[in-house]
Amino acid sequence: MILVRTTVTVALAAWLAFDMITFLHGKLVESLPTQVIVDVNGIGYEVLIPLSSFDKLPQPGGEIKLLTQLIVREDAHILYGFATAVERDLFRMLINNVSGIGPKTALNILSGMNAVAFRGAVANGDVKSLSQISGVGKKTAERIVVELRDKIGAAGALEAASAKHSLSSDDQKTNDAVLALMALGFKQVDAHDSVRAAQAMLGAAATVEQLVRACLKKGA
Repeated sequence: MILVRTTVTVALAAWLAFDMITFLHGKLVESLPTQVIVDVNGIGYEVLIPLSSFDKLPQPGGEIKLLTQLIVREDAHILYGFATAVERDLFRMLINNVSGIGPKTALNILSGMNAVAFRGAVANGDVKSLSQISGVGKKTAERIVVELRDKIGAAGALEAASAKHSLSSDDQKTNDAVLALMALGFKQVDAHDSVRAAQAMLGAAATVEQLVRACLKKGA
């Protein structure tokens, strides 16, 4: 009985440790467009990735850090990896908020459209663009828009629009400050007005952080 309890305790501890993996930092052993093997202190981890992360990988043998999400199924524990926090956040948003979308479809979405374009498509209700992604039909695209539009908000449309144009450094600074304020709950028009007022007060040399702080202070 003691041996059984010890075995169960060890197994449970190992499961809990695995469940708490949030990133892997090690050597890239092997890479394919949809998965990689990472050597972390002599232990090889197989990780499924989207194409957006594959494009950012080093050559095999190089140092790599992947943010991860563990998905536990009855028959397997599967690690999904992402080169950026934005990719992982979108993956989580999709599988946690859109009915009918599992990890495989979420990876397809990240592989078929970059994060900025995806947020813009959702914010603008662009069902046509979303439905062109492999594994995403019209009905699924409509569900994505309905269930994520409020979460992504107008900031997604503004971000996507700005990415299509080459902005000057001053315009980019303004855009970044506006996006930051919108993420904090400002309406788009109010964010623009606040940033413009802060720029007039602080001058062209003001950083994005200084602009946002000034707007928040004014709105307090």
